[in-house]
Amino acid sequence: MSAVVQAAGLLKTDEGVDLGGDYLDVLGQRDPIGPHRGQQVFRRKFVAKVYERHWRPMVSRFFFGFSGPSEEEERRIALEMMRIGEGDQVIDVGCGTGNYTRHLAQAAGEGLTVGLDASETMVAAAAERSDRPNLAFLRGDACALPFEDETFDVACSVGVIHMVEEPMVALGEMVRVLAPGGRIVILASCARKERQRGARNGLTTFGRDELTGALRERGLGEIEQKVIRRGQFVVAQKPAAGGGE
Repeated sequence: MSAVVQAAGLLKTDEGVDLGGDYLDVLGQRDPIGPHRGQQVFRRKFVAKVYERHWRPMVSRFFFGFSGPSEEEERRIALEMMRIGEGDQVIDVGCGTGNYTRHLAQAAGEGLTVGLDASETMVAAAAERSDRPNLAFLRGDACALPFEDETFDVACSVGVIHMVEEPMVALGEMVRVLAPGGRIVILASCARKERQRGARNGLTTFGRDELTGALRERGLGEIEQKVIRRGQFVVAQKPAAGGGE
């Protein structure tokens, strides 16, 4: 069974979903990408072409500075936080061209890994570059994940949630689809200590305690945060079934 068919089996409904393509599309004509220029740019094909080699490294430098972690080091930190195990089901929310998702699929072994993004251009590029049989891509809305509750062992959003129109709704959706005992990892913007949340051109700059507080309010524990200049890594764990560790 292909990864795309496996992913379709996890959907709340497969009504109207085309299983014949390289990726799933549950949006059809609906477009959840925000109206700001900083959000709309991800529709463009040239961005998908330069994303992994030029665009994504430039964004990392913006958040972490030139003395911050390299792309490889950033990925190492995030993967260590995720603790993906053999056979885990993983979702990458805002997967772009799949530059992180491919590494997640490798860590999961035979476990199904799903990359989701609202941009048709980015998802098509990700599916084209897919190199693992346990990896599927889906065009969907981060604020309305099309999966059943408690579906994934690991949920992550790497460098994307601050570009979503309603980031806290997206965060709540990631928590919803996370299985008991599962881990959520966020790499996002972060304001200086003395500053509050800001928003400009479709980019949200989260307050220093905003994401950690939101996860705590949603019942998650084992929360850790690593702040580097304008960026932050946050990890949290959903309580295990029955309240155990």
